[in-house]
Amino acid sequence: MGKAVRTGGGVPPSPAAGRIRKNHRSGTVRGNLDAYLFISPFFLIFFLFTVAPVVMSVCLSFTYYNILEAPAFVGWKNYVSLLLNDDLFMTALKNTLFMALITGPAGYLASLLFAWFINELPSKLRALLVAVFYAPSISGNVYMIWSMMFNGDSYGYINSILLKTGLIKVPVQWLTDPAYMMPVVILVVLWTSLGAGFLSFVAGFQTVDRTLYETGYVEGIKNRWQELWFITLPYIRPQMMFGAVMSITASFSIGDVTTALCGFPSTDYAVHTVLNHMNDYGNVRFEMGYACAIATVLFGMTVGINKLIQRILSKVGS
Repeated sequence: MGKAVRTGGGVPPSPAAGRIRKNHRSGTVRGNLDAYLFISPFFLIFFLFTVAPVVMSVCLSFTYYNILEAPAFVGWKNYVSLLLNDDLFMTALKNTLFMALITGPAGYLASLLFAWFINELPSKLRALLVAVFYAPSISGNVYMIWSMMFNGDSYGYINSILLKTGLIKVPVQWLTDPAYMMPVVILVVLWTSLGAGFLSFVAGFQTVDRTLYETGYVEGIKNRWQELWFITLPYIRPQMMFGAVMSITASFSIGDVTTALCGFPSTDYAVHTVLNHMNDYGNVRFEMGYACAIATVLFGMTVGINKLIQRILSKVGS
């Protein structure tokens, strides 16, 4: 009888095929060696100042570390205390999620729409408006200006206007009254939200092939909104992804604005965020292990939300 014929499974790869693939990969690496050399300085800096600190933070989150003594391993103790016993962290988490829920989507849509509108203007006017809208996100004096506007005495610009018009009888404590602190902080965050994501949208709109619009109108596009949804947004999907990452990261890292406007800690912890909580334990109490646990939780939340938003944006125009 002859040998049985194998009907299941694939044909095992021959040693020659394996050597061919290995030689192809090594040849590709050698052929791109100059490219790897060019990116090596950036990769080294990125690894030393981004990847390594993140890994070290995750490792330290399982220790008790006060800077003066060597880290002592405590296992999951920091996370148990953080999630089950730290009521102030729950307050900070609630405030952070509330701010992110408003400033993240609103800032993202504002960046997209402003970039779309500005893209229709003449080049010189467009360049001027891009600088005007982007300036608040990099200005160091923006918090001082808002502090002057919402000053709690009668000399604050907002209070002065409201007093003169008779809308209020006594000055409003915008930055110390918990009833007003959250809306003021959200307003300032939205004002400064046109940052790197906004610039990426502006650049993306400039790269769209104009012939696609002509083809779209031939195929049945009837207005500018359909043009935006079916042509422009799918074309600038990489910029949309980048803008989403920047917007989400910024919305979960709110902290400087609350400290600059409302002080630290804020009244009744009304605008106390996860970043404020981390700075409290890391920079004030020097409980670095606990602070690293807070940073790890915040990092995990940011990565998870980013993945969800990217999955949603991948379906735009598809």
